[in-house]
Amino acid sequence: MIIREFNIKDYDALIALWNDAQLPFKPKGRDKRDKIEYELKHRKDIFLVAEINGKLVGSVFGTHDGRKGWINRFAVAPEFQRQNIAKKLIAEVEDRFSELGIDIIACLVEDWNTKSLQVFEKLGYKKHSDIVYFSKRKDSNV
Repeated sequence: MIIREFNIKDYDALIALWNDAQLPFKPKGRDKRDKIEYELKHRKDIFLVAEINGKLVGSVFGTHDGRKGWINRFAVAPEFQRQNIAKKLIAEVEDRFSELGIDIIACLVEDWNTKSLQVFEKLGYKKHSDIVYFSKRKDSNV
């Protein structure tokens, strides 16, 4: 397995991975090909994929505001789960955040996503049940 930076040529394989892993995505909004391509060209975030024999088997996007890092779009293909791919992807994004001087890393996980909750708890992330999440969206596609 190799972990490498995502490039826009991987987009279709990435969407297939997200579908396979049942990761909800917004193909007409934030996950639209041109939006991700823009981020790749104009932002300094961390977009990584795991690959085995040319097949994308995992993804993680690390975004940040310069002081706090956020783990986003984390997925591992079901047939490759429980093979330490998740652990390696998260460790790589954590290392890259550390190189940027970012010492706080957070993620938001929907309560129905028990697999991801278990992964993050196993990797030492603390669940905060006392935090209420707010968002404001231009429309339901973003």
